[in-house]
Amino acid sequence: MRPSWMLRLFAAFGLLVLLAPGALVLVVSFSAGDFLTFPPPGFSLRWYEALFTHAGLMSALATSALLAAAVSALALLVGAPAAYAIARLDFPGRGVLATLLMAPLLLPTLVLGLGLLLVLQPLGLVATWPGLMLGHSLVAIPFAVRIMTTAFAAVPKELEAAAWTLGATPLRAALRVTLPNAAPGAIAAGVLTFLVSFDETVISLFLVGPRLTTLPVEMFRYAERTTDPLIAALAMSLIVFALLMVAVVERLMGFTRAMGRD
Repeated sequence: MRPSWMLRLFAAFGLLVLLAPGALVLVVSFSAGDFLTFPPPGFSLRWYEALFTHAGLMSALATSALLAAAVSALALLVGAPAAYAIARLDFPGRGVLATLLMAPLLLPTLVLGLGLLLVLQPLGLVATWPGLMLGHSLVAIPFAVRIMTTAFAAVPKELEAAAWTLGATPLRAALRVTLPNAAPGAIAAGVLTFLVSFDETVISLFLVGPRLTTLPVEMFRYAERTTDPLIAALAMSLIVFALLMVAVVERLMGFTRAMGRD
C-alpha cells in the first residue's frame, strides 16, 4: 500500500524540521564575520582554515580518534563472542545475558558517568586512557553485541553443520565459516561503535582532565568561552564525517537491519 499524500506531506515537514538546524550550521560555518550571526555578513572559508590550525581542537581530535579506534576494537573483541553465543547457541540464561549486555543503554549517561567517576577515582584511572576506554566501552559494547547478533543470526546454521560433517571443530567452523559470512556486520559494528565513542560527551566530562580531553568536551568548553563561527565549521565537518560513516553501514548491511529492527 502506497502512503497517502497527507502522510508524505507530514514526512516531508518532519524531515525539513530535522534538517533545518544542520542547514543553519552549514550557512554559518562559511561566515566571513567574527561572531555567530545569521544571516552572515559574508561568506568565506576562513573558519575552516582556522579550524585546522587550532592546536587545542586538533589535539583533542587526535585523542578522540585514537580513543574511538581502541574502543571500537575492544567492543568487537568483547561483543562478537557474546553475540555469537546469543545468536547461535542454546544455553540456560541466554536471555539474561542479552539483557545484561544491553543494560547500560537503559541508564542515563549522567548516571553512568557519575558511577564511573566514583569507581575509577580511587583507582587512579580518571583522566587516563584506560579509564576513558572503560567508560566509552560501557556504552559501545551493547551496540556491537546488537549488531553482531543480527549478523550472526543471518548466517544459515547449515553452513556450520556442513563444516562439522567435513571434520571441522565447532571453533574452527565458527572462525572459518560463520565469522567471514558475518564480516559486513562486524565492519558495521566497528563503524558505529567508533561513532558512539567519538561522540560521547557526558561520560567524558566526568573522566577527562587538563592533559587528556576529547573533542566533544573541548568543543563544549570552546563554545562556553568563544562565540565565533569556528565551532560551526567544526560541527559541520563532524556532521559530514558521521554521514559518511552511516553511509558505509547502510552500504554494508542496511542501517535498520544493523540496529536489529528489520
